[in-house]
Amino acid sequence: MAKFRKKPVDPNEIFEAFQWFESRGVNPNNAVKHELVDFGRAAFCVTTAHGQKAIVVDGDWIMAEPDGRGYYPIKPDIFANRYERVNEQAA
Repeated sequence: MAKFRKKPVDPNEIFEAFQWFESRGVNPNNAVKHELVDFGRAAFCVTTAHGQKAIVVDGDWIMAEPDGRGYYPIKPDIFANRYERVNEQAA
């Protein structure tokens, strides 16, 4: 997964995230545990640190909870406004 940090830049707050596209094999490198759940319709979900199911749709970004116990999706426009990609050499 690529590395990102929240804007304004906090050089110590770096995390991994990837953009979800079901048509691309769903889960690059099997980095995130996901499941297909039926909430009246089939939907892909990740489990949050609180054990809740969060639906993921194409284009959403998925990032790990800070404590590493779960994941959560972020809509692409919100992700673009809040986070920037980290240059791996500078990290």
